[in-house]
Amino acid sequence: MFSTVLSATLRGLFVEFVQVEADTSNGLPMFHMVGYLSSEVKEAGERVRTAIKNSGVALPAKKIVINLSPANMRKKGSMFDLPIAIAILASLGEVEEVRLRDALLVGELSLDGAVKHVPGILPIVMEAKKRGCRVCIVPKENQKEGSLVDGIQVIGVENLAEVYEILKGKHSEGYRKKQENESWDIHFHETKLDYSDIHGQRIAKRAAEIAVAGNHNMLMIGPPGTGKSMIAKRIPTILPPLTKEESMELTMIYSVIGGLNQDSPLMRERPFREVHQSVTKTALIGGGTIPKPGEISLAHKGVLFLDEIAEFQKPVIELLRQPMEEHQIKILRERGEYLFPAEFLLVAAMNPCPCGNYPDLNKCMCTTPQIRNYLGRISQPFLDRIDICVEVEKIQYQDLQNEGEEETSQTIRERVSAAREIQRKRYQELGILTNSELKVKDVEKYCHLGVKEERMMRQAFERMNLTARMYYKVLAVARTIADLEGKENIELVHLAEALSYRSMDQKYWGGGEA
Repeated sequence: MFSTVLSATLRGLFVEFVQVEADTSNGLPMFHMVGYLSSEVKEAGERVRTAIKNSGVALPAKKIVINLSPANMRKKGSMFDLPIAIAILASLGEVEEVRLRDALLVGELSLDGAVKHVPGILPIVMEAKKRGCRVCIVPKENQKEGSLVDGIQVIGVENLAEVYEILKGKHSEGYRKKQENESWDIHFHETKLDYSDIHGQRIAKRAAEIAVAGNHNMLMIGPPGTGKSMIAKRIPTILPPLTKEESMELTMIYSVIGGLNQDSPLMRERPFREVHQSVTKTALIGGGTIPKPGEISLAHKGVLFLDEIAEFQKPVIELLRQPMEEHQIKILRERGEYLFPAEFLLVAAMNPCPCGNYPDLNKCMCTTPQIRNYLGRISQPFLDRIDICVEVEKIQYQDLQNEGEEETSQTIRERVSAAREIQRKRYQELGILTNSELKVKDVEKYCHLGVKEERMMRQAFERMNLTARMYYKVLAVARTIADLEGKENIELVHLAEALSYRSMDQKYWGGGEA
């Protein structure tokens, strides 16, 4: 007798549906599986047979053939265990196949029949809904995650026996029971960190505010102990809250890697990913035999922090250039193309030389070639993609004595949120949210300069040896500064401040060509 059960697998963030077909017939007793299977799927045969036996169902001595279709797609993972078991039971007449119509099953089985957690349930349920499925049977641990999707019933099961009873109709209320969706509300990053903890460094904090308001990439350069890391680690406290759409998109990424809290799976805070200097290319951008998201995708809609960026391997840093511009990463493999979102705010920090004291020649012990080699680890094309470059100078004693005079993160966040709202309304027709996403033609339209501003920009372009990319980024930053002040047009003061954030790379690297 033949039966089929709908299941699914992941290819990056993309969901592929798989038909699990089972055929039982008389003949020499055997259990055979086909369908371009990886080793972990082939091993499912022993798990499934043992799980069925320990669930109280005796398998007859028959010839059992399992096919996972389509046969030209590689099958990986353990999420096919449950659909394989149910397909076998249906082919034996133990389960009415009519109950499997419009249903999708995924789950790993242990030898005692328990249904175990699997990654990627959220994107699978979302695609199942689009396909027209009315119910998804998933592991109990994944039920809350799957129930984030409206319009489809998600049933969480603890063991194979429970699935068997539901499909036999003994526990039909399992089909009617609806899991309550997790409520949505605005949530801010709750932490003891606050910008009021940082005394002085008003220029650097101002640069961080502008960077967050327009989602502009930022580089901080200065000697050790000046507060670069403190400023970066407090950026989550001034980020605007996630929208519901952004939250679901982010939750889907973390679902694929199995990184969700199963008790409260919905991602409510923007991520802050701090990457160590020893990170590999694959860990940073994603990859593997079957590619998975890397750190840049895990920082989607949030912050990617690279401390001591000059200590990273130069080829690793250069890999960031394409996703910084396109806000996504494309990974090519023999079996296809994998696309991961990567719309992150890059915040980097570094010392000006190996000892950290340059350009203070009274303290700096580095030779000129050492300094040049150290700074040369950051290429000019990479610097071109940095919107804001700010020098973080050594703090003065009197700044440490000023208590209660620093702005709180709450105050800064209110200004940032107001600026972001201005941008959201302005770019509704473009489908973008921040100034950093403006294309060339959009910059010309929304960052129009007056006569005086045009004259200043022309002089700066020639004197600072700006590239075309730098030119458009300066205008986008100036637009953000104007938005923070609620100004409709870019004024001289806004443009001057935006240009000042390009002077540091001129000071240390001397400019260059893109």
